[in-house]
Amino acid sequence: MPEPETVMFDNIEERVSHWNEMKPFYSDAVDGRGKSAQSRATEAVLNAVILASRDAQEGKLSTITKTAFDEAWALQEKSGENAGGWRWQNFRLAPWESGESAYQGAAMFAIALGNTPDNYPDDPAISQNIELLKDYLKREYAAQPLMSKLYVLWASARMPGLLDDTQRAALLAELGRLQQGDGGWVLDSLDKQPFWKLLEGRAESDGCATGLVVVALEESGVSAQNAMLQRGLKWLRGHQSKDGSWRAYSLNERRETDTNVGRFMSDAATGYAVLALEVARSEAGLNPVQPHQHEKQSLVRHGSS
Repeated sequence: MPEPETVMFDNIEERVSHWNEMKPFYSDAVDGRGKSAQSRATEAVLNAVILASRDAQEGKLSTITKTAFDEAWALQEKSGENAGGWRWQNFRLAPWESGESAYQGAAMFAIALGNTPDNYPDDPAISQNIELLKDYLKREYAAQPLMSKLYVLWASARMPGLLDDTQRAALLAELGRLQQGDGGWVLDSLDKQPFWKLLEGRAESDGCATGLVVVALEESGVSAQNAMLQRGLKWLRGHQSKDGSWRAYSLNERRETDTNVGRFMSDAATGYAVLALEVARSEAGLNPVQPHQHEKQSLVRHGSS
């Protein structure tokens, strides 16, 4: 395992193991009302998602991952309008730290559940939690921007019933309508919010939108011969930068591209692109390729854009 991943996993395991002793990354006192609870729940969900992704590769549910899931389930909203979801940190930063991000976080949690080994989702002790999660994702689906719906499409193959045939067909049709002439997609077209004006109308396809769409299509069971999917894969193969990355941009403000925060969206884009291309290689019966070091780092770096 590359050193950055080892450091990340060691840090997460330390926080999961001593959860009750750990302070949240953001607090009410420093960052504003509600931030402690938002930070706590967001971290609990992401800890489980990240550890479960490792266990899926290793084929066995670890004790520490089971603990991370327990900590996340304990913070799941059990009643009210957001029952089934989690509080989420909201700094009005698109797309993962804004008002809509709680839904995306819940959908990512559903993806992780579907990939977790040892039949963990069949555990009777969490059946009520899973039903609450399903109900939340289905209940709030229609109000979500397209980007959030992509995570549900991704999860739907492993969590049956999240989408009905009409919803799935409508989503695929919309993705086809938004596909650019070059085969890619534009992030701004997947997630329009009234306060994100800076890059509205941007026309260039980018790696984040294209990588996410392609991996969601692949993971949801769309045929490998699907023309829309094949055009998206062709765009990804033709738009990798010399440093190994795929480019994307912040939806919030113009960032200096040589800073960590400026590279964040391109890191996310690279992660999605690598996932999409690896799935395509696997389905074609080819051995996985070793990503460039930049790509490896992109899969473990996190932050805001």
